[in-house]
Amino acid sequence: MRRMDRLVAILIALQQRPETAQSLADKFEVSRRTILRDMQALAEMGVPIWAEPGPAGGFRLMEGYRLPPLQLDSQEALTLLFALRALTRLADTPFRQARWTVIDKIRAVLPKPMLEAIEPVLDRVEIEVPERKVKTPHLSELMEHAAASRWIRADYRSASSRRWLELLPRRIFAAHGFWYCEAYSAFHGETRTFRVDRMMSIKAIDGPSLNPPRTSRDDAEVRAPAAPFVRIVARLTYRGALLAEQDEHIGERVRQIADDEWEVDFDCPAEEWHWAVRFFYTLGPDAEVMEPERLRREIAGMARQVCERYERHAGRDGHRAGRQEFDGE
Repeated sequence: MRRMDRLVAILIALQQRPETAQSLADKFEVSRRTILRDMQALAEMGVPIWAEPGPAGGFRLMEGYRLPPLQLDSQEALTLLFALRALTRLADTPFRQARWTVIDKIRAVLPKPMLEAIEPVLDRVEIEVPERKVKTPHLSELMEHAAASRWIRADYRSASSRRWLELLPRRIFAAHGFWYCEAYSAFHGETRTFRVDRMMSIKAIDGPSLNPPRTSRDDAEVRAPAAPFVRIVARLTYRGALLAEQDEHIGERVRQIADDEWEVDFDCPAEEWHWAVRFFYTLGPDAEVMEPERLRREIAGMARQVCERYERHAGRDGHRAGRQEFDGE
């Protein structure tokens, strides 16, 4: 970043909140000494900056000082339009209308030569977001509750059950084409990650009530991964690699590590744990999960159930064949 661009960026940052020299240095990836020199340069230009000492101190702009209307260079305009286009790829979002109107407004104020220079880049660069058909009608309301640190009661439908949960939303984020809510669950007694599209309804409450008793199914759910994502590493044959590469979510994570061996290493959302078990089970001998150990155990358990089922059928078929042979004699 050129020094003049950094000086303008510092002024924009100080219009929002006080900043320390270190926080500005971290933001602009320069040294603290460079920021102090920038502050001296701004003061010499007549910008009313003053420093407040103490733990809560930092550099501030004099009350009422404002920069002239915002001017974007080509990289800044490209950054904004690129980010907004990525937002349009999400199936459902509270910014559905605003995302398009903001794009139109930015395009309308950009000089024509600048727009002609950045549009070819936008046509060839994008963020891939998996196409989803889910709806999140309570997302806007949930965002408000999270911002206010407000407890909610949610009718939540998981892959195996449906129940009312008392949650304290802490963070809302989008990943893998889904919206997630990281929240403290009074029922589970820990922070968990929940799919927003699986919230059938939500309402604000004053606080959590007494936890209901847990059933054996509940206990099994508590043992499920609590982290937002679980790292999965698996070794693949050539056929396994081809099959994994066809998956829109993990295909790009497949890499060749030897002449006849491939590996996939990715972070699986905790909500998609059961998908991971089924996916690697269906790959059969064309995949071997290296970690986590829990995934290996669950795949082995599924394999044992299938073996037992076919062994029972084989036993009955053999018995019937024996009787037919005996009757024939």
